[in-house]
Amino acid sequence: MRLAPSLLAADFGRLLEQAQAVSDLSDYLHWDVMDGHFVPNLTFGPVVVNALRDKISIPFDIHLMIADPQRYAPHFKVRSDDLVSFHVEAVSDPIPVIETIQKAGAKAGIALRPKTPLSAVERFLDQIDFLLIMSVEPGFAGQSFIAETLEKIRQAKELISKKNLSVAIEVDGGVNAQNIREIARAGADIIVAASAIFGQSDPRAALEQLRSLIIS
Repeated sequence: MRLAPSLLAADFGRLLEQAQAVSDLSDYLHWDVMDGHFVPNLTFGPVVVNALRDKISIPFDIHLMIADPQRYAPHFKVRSDDLVSFHVEAVSDPIPVIETIQKAGAKAGIALRPKTPLSAVERFLDQIDFLLIMSVEPGFAGQSFIAETLEKIRQAKELISKKNLSVAIEVDGGVNAQNIREIARAGADIIVAASAIFGQSDPRAALEQLRSLIIS
């Protein structure tokens, strides 16, 4: 089980400081890249993400919540262990975007909004490295976990197993100390948490608590 703190809930004025504060306890650092078009919020782009790339040793998990991932994906500086995902709802054909991400050297993933069925990505599962299942509507931190996502995670796990694929399942949205264990048991391989970490007075302690819950 891998944990990815999301900087969406961090203090943007202290981004590097907060990222470094939790990096040694994290498996990935999650970036919610929003363009104000695909989702209503606007966050950071390649300039900000790339500025921190050489200052943080752990892999980046770059979630492109943008309307044109094919255009902007190549602008991110990535390493071989970095993850880059884009939304299936944003493209007519995911294959070129997958190829662009993998050609850059990163691992490629497809993200699904809560209401988007698994059937939308089933035929692409053998092309990707991970599947990102959103458990809130993308755009803002601090939302409540959509309970129906648990069944979606189970179904995704079963589908991937039936196809004999090594596709990791990532879950993002509304994760907290009360539900993280259930999310892990449903089949999540990577869990993203934002407010449950950076919204707390002590992000390191909050992250340590989340990890203890999924390994106990």
